Amino acid sequence: MGLGIAGMSAAVALRQAGWTPLIVEKAPGRRRGGYFIGLFGVGRNAAGRLGVTGGLEDRSPANAASFEIDRNGVKRPSPGFADQPGSPALMLRGDAEEVLFSALADDIEVRFSTTPVAIRQDDDGAEVTLRDTADGSESVERFDLVVGADGLRSTVRKLVFGPDGDYLKRLDYMIAAFHLPGDLPGVAEGEAVTLAEPGRSFWVFPFAGKPSSVLFSYRTDDVDAEFTAPPAQRIRAAYGPEPLGAVMEHAVRALETADEYLFDSVEQVHLDSWHRGRVVLVGDAAWCTTLYSGMGASNGIAGAELLGTMLSRHPEDLELALGQWERTVRPFVSYFAEFANRGRILFTPANRREYFGRKALMRVVGSPVASVAQRLLGADQKNFRLRNADLEAAYHLLAEK
Repeated sequence: MGLGIAGMSAAVALRQAGWTPLIVEKAPGRRRGGYFIGLFGVGRNAAGRLGVTGGLEDRSPANAASFEIDRNGVKRPSPGFADQPGSPALMLRGDAEEVLFSALADDIEVRFSTTPVAIRQDDDGAEVTLRDTADGSESVERFDLVVGADGLRSTVRKLVFGPDGDYLKRLDYMIAAFHLPGDLPGVAEGEAVTLAEPGRSFWVFPFAGKPSSVLFSYRTDDVDAEFTAPPAQRIRAAYGPEPLGAVMEHAVRALETADEYLFDSVEQVHLDSWHRGRVVLVGDAAWCTTLYSGMGASNGIAGAELLGTMLSRHPEDLELALGQWERTVRPFVSYFAEFANRGRILFTPANRREYFGRKALMRVVGSPVASVAQRLLGADQKNFRLRNADLEAAYHLLAEK
């Protein structure tokens, strides 16, 4: 269930393991674009084992440069997201999805405008009621395994594990992400800029041959209230009462007329188990660590690929395969879920103390004291090794004292 990064990765992995996947997607067609992602080695290596050997390279422009910027438009050279150890490949979510969609075997069926409305299990399989949202018709089909890869607010998870409130943990932050229709005033082509203030931040990510992607990230005391007004209005309130300045003002006006954008609360998913009977959750549906971990896409591909591997190793024992898969992946995901609470400081400092701490870190990056500051955030060499390790190797690395 789900035609996103984790869902398509799972379909390719299961097909390699000898299964016949059917992908169910609630949207009426493939989504394009999407906000930026950073793909680390753990995801790229897994993609390679899935047969995806090209297309997941870094999409940053050749003349890329990173700056901190203030509301007056004053820029100062500063490390950007792409400069962190681990060398993430920056791209748009749609770039990764395009590559994975091309990797789907011709015999993998994709049904759009379709969503599950009931899942009933027995020892031998799962009976799923599927609704065609275009005409309202329903059909009941039987499957050996249901893979819920349908995102943060997973329908599969609701049907089998329970309501969102049982598993979602709000971090009290909001994000807005969208593409710019053109350049921002004072920001040259190829420039990445970051404006960080206590409780709020603004990011611009440039891409070669494509529009730049914008991210607003801010703290809120009332998540529900954020959804009661248009996103641009909520951003103006969150980033006020001071004038936005030319750069952010231009970006907010672009959001006001954008056809596609993401505006959502930042939430993690915590479950005691990711599988129940013949149903297993993968990606954000199972373990969303948030964008503050930087690992969403990488975890989705790697977790899905290892699921196929475990099913291949134990073709006659589904419970054993799912159990070993979860025992291997869970320590890795839990590590980065916990790290996200500190990594969030680099994205959006919550208060003045975090703001000045972040500012000091940005100034010493590359100096001998940088490693000390990074360790305080949990971004040590072990963290970087994990981002580029294979999941089974990462399991043993995390077990080391």
